[in-house]
Amino acid sequence: MYLIQDSKDLLYVVLAFCILWLTIFLAWFIYYLVMIMRQAYRIVKETREKINKVDEILKSLKEKIEHSASYLVLISDGVKKLVEVIKERSEERKEKKIKVKTKK
Repeated sequence: MYLIQDSKDLLYVVLAFCILWLTIFLAWFIYYLVMIMRQAYRIVKETREKINKVDEILKSLKEKIEHSASYLVLISDGVKKLVEVIKERSEERKEKKIKVKTKK
């Protein structure tokens, strides 16, 4: 009638509890291990997406630079003309100042 009749039965009960706790611990450990692996997978996936976006941006920037090289001559001519206009205006202002000073 009694569950534990000798020391061998007590050993089996203790072993059963130990196996139960070991099983619970292993299940908990595996769960957390899977969650860590899941987070690592998400981080790798997001990193790949960001690297792909950066790569696309660099490619589009390269294409824009290549296409703008044909306009480089026009831009340089425009800058030269702008510098000439600024020089002319500054010379005109100097001449006006000199005329104003000589009239006084």
